[in-house]
Amino acid sequence: MSDRTSVALSLSDQLWRRKPIAAQKGGPELQRSFGTFQLMLFGVGATVGTGIFFVLQEAVPDAGPAVIVAFLVAGVAAGLSAICYAEVASAIPVSGSTYSYAYHSLGEFMAMVVAACVLLEYGVSSAAVAVGWSGYLNELLESLIGWHLPDALSYSPIPYEDNTTGIVNLPAVALVMMCMVLLIRGASESARVNTIMVMIKLGVLLMFVVIGFTAFKSDHFSGFWDSGASGISAAAATIFFSFIGLDAVSTAGEEVRDPQRALPRAIMGALFVVISIYVLVALAGVGAQPAEKFSDPEQQDAGLSKILFDITGNHVSGTILAAGAVISIFSVTLVTVYGQTRILFAMGRDGMLPKRFSAVNPRTLTPTFNTVVVAIVVSLIAGFVPADYLWDTVSIGTLIAFIVVATAVLVLRRTQPDLERPFRVPGYPVLPLLTIAVCVYVLSGLAAVTWIIFACWLAVVLAFYLLWGRHHAALNRGEVADTEVPEGDRS
Repeated sequence: MSDRTSVALSLSDQLWRRKPIAAQKGGPELQRSFGTFQLMLFGVGATVGTGIFFVLQEAVPDAGPAVIVAFLVAGVAAGLSAICYAEVASAIPVSGSTYSYAYHSLGEFMAMVVAACVLLEYGVSSAAVAVGWSGYLNELLESLIGWHLPDALSYSPIPYEDNTTGIVNLPAVALVMMCMVLLIRGASESARVNTIMVMIKLGVLLMFVVIGFTAFKSDHFSGFWDSGASGISAAAATIFFSFIGLDAVSTAGEEVRDPQRALPRAIMGALFVVISIYVLVALAGVGAQPAEKFSDPEQQDAGLSKILFDITGNHVSGTILAAGAVISIFSVTLVTVYGQTRILFAMGRDGMLPKRFSAVNPRTLTPTFNTVVVAIVVSLIAGFVPADYLWDTVSIGTLIAFIVVATAVLVLRRTQPDLERPFRVPGYPVLPLLTIAVCVYVLSGLAAVTWIIFACWLAVVLAFYLLWGRHHAALNRGEVADTEVPEGDRS
């Protein structure tokens, strides 16, 4: 065998080696402080609000009244994925979410592909929500005191559809910095604050549903299918990023008590709440306002508040909803920033990033360095990039992560049949395969420019891995024993 062949085989073995299930952890560990209910609300906190408060104005112009179907399509895909997440999370209850699952089931190279997806997913979604939060803050200030921040401090310098520009989106930057401070204080404190904010969020959205149905008109659903399948798939692709909260639950695998039982229960509970509230708000919104009005530029910021004003003729209910959004959407950014820091922590512990990323504050047992780094990067994106450029970029990362989890179920059932699984996917293997098919369908609705952006980001991450990460992996140093290499890659 030539040296060239030996090197190629050695590189192949490294790319496809798997981290052993028996060695899920190693190195610094996080404090277990979450219960099932708090963990479920982490998922709800990262999800409800992102889709409804903002994306309705983005999705209705694509699908028209059939946006209801788009929500259901996205919900079905998320539901199937949630069931797959529940099995893998119960078997591998560690930090790192999909990245860790891929490392254990599909190998090191695929783990880095997934890392690119989830880091993009969490980083960009945090920024997108922070930008949308800025609109609700100005709406609230206008309602309460008749004043709002000037455009120079409310918009990025990059123009989009309405060509409104500014210097920096200051409220978005401030929101990210507040999340950073809270997360540095500790995970348990963050979970308590998130619980309060989620309850406020659900309360104001249920208020919207009740008021919206008082103005419900069935003729707003005329021409229901006019946008066709392409419009529904495009809207579903935009909506899908709002289901990121289901993935956020699994990033806390090492910070929850009794994770093998709590993780599946939290994921399924969050899914039920999310789909229910999304469909109710979408029905109430489209029933109360003609679909064509959602594309009105005046409806783009704080759109739900404006719908309430049109219904009631006064600002009271709209002000309450805007206040609830300002308070509760904080939780979306809080959880997505949290999720990204835990993925970086897992990568640092595996040697895929510098050791600094696996450092834990000895007092709070949280990755403080990661929190500061993520906050700086996200605040720069939120301050200087319009949200319109961000929505679909998040969806592609979420969808690919969901596909990987479904694939992990199939692979682990074959390679680790005796692995303890407190929760098992029903209807195996049909359900994981159906999950993959639905996610691929939703991916087909994404624009070409989204794929180009994703391909560029993926190239950067994989180049870093090939040039640095694979040489510093913890598996190289024997820190995790008995590396698993797929049979087909062994010589």
